[in-house]
Amino acid sequence: MPAQLSQPSVTAAAPSARPVYRSPWIGLAPLYPALLIVLVLFVYPFIYGLALSLHPIGAAAKGGMFGDYAAFFGDPRERQSIWNTLRLAAPVTVLDLALALPLAYQLRRPLPGQRLITGLLVVPMTLGTVLIAEGMIEFFGPAGWFNKTLLALHLTQMPVQLVHNYTGVFISLLIADFPAVFLILVGFASGIDPNLERAARVLGAGWWRRLTRIVLPLLAPGIAAAAALSFVATFSVFPSAVLVGEPAGSTRVIALAAWQAAYERYDYASASAIAIVMAAIELVFVALVLILRGRAYQGPTIGGRT
Repeated sequence: MPAQLSQPSVTAAAPSARPVYRSPWIGLAPLYPALLIVLVLFVYPFIYGLALSLHPIGAAAKGGMFGDYAAFFGDPRERQSIWNTLRLAAPVTVLDLALALPLAYQLRRPLPGQRLITGLLVVPMTLGTVLIAEGMIEFFGPAGWFNKTLLALHLTQMPVQLVHNYTGVFISLLIADFPAVFLILVGFASGIDPNLERAARVLGAGWWRRLTRIVLPLLAPGIAAAAALSFVATFSVFPSAVLVGEPAGSTRVIALAAWQAAYERYDYASASAIAIVMAAIELVFVALVLILRGRAYQGPTIGGRT
């Protein structure tokens, strides 16, 4: 008998599975609550304020929809409020960074007493602007302990005026904003891999080259974030300018100008216009900081560790 030829069994081909379409919005679902909070608390008030500023009332209405903006920039006293605020915000931001950078760099690794030092540095964050101002009046005032000590040591003949002027607001802002700047920088500094510096030292790089070629470029994202936060916080100063400043003179800041327009003249359109000007200046500064950050360093937000 001829051998039977085995025939391969034929199985039915499985139907090809269709790709399942998934909307990219599904992956962003965990961000929806935060996005809703941003829209309600930030985006909507900004849009509402912008729309309100374009409907001037009173004499400003003669200038059209931008009448309040023209009135603000046309008044030398109102324009001066921008300069008064910049004179506070810019130096405080620079000094915050100058003081926090070396401290954050030294405390990036475990050291004896590190937690105690860090805790002392961030204590002012828990006090608030009003308590800091009250403490400054008690300590730096003409009858405060600081002036009493100077007079007892015969270092001065008259009490030093450190409150109710530009100096008082400057010190208050420095104390209030330093902890946040320090915490941001110490977090970024802790993320720098110490092996990078060791390798550079082995290759003969001195401390200056290690600082400028490794540490500062890797700290650029943290410096940018800290600078933006400090500037925005100090540029919107209000309580300190009134409590320990000279609100009718050198510390009449732009936030105070907006408050006076809203609650002394009851001109909410003008107050909104001033607030929009303040927000625009802050956004320009943040944009410049981000541009400089991009030129100084391009890489992960916290670089150096793998």
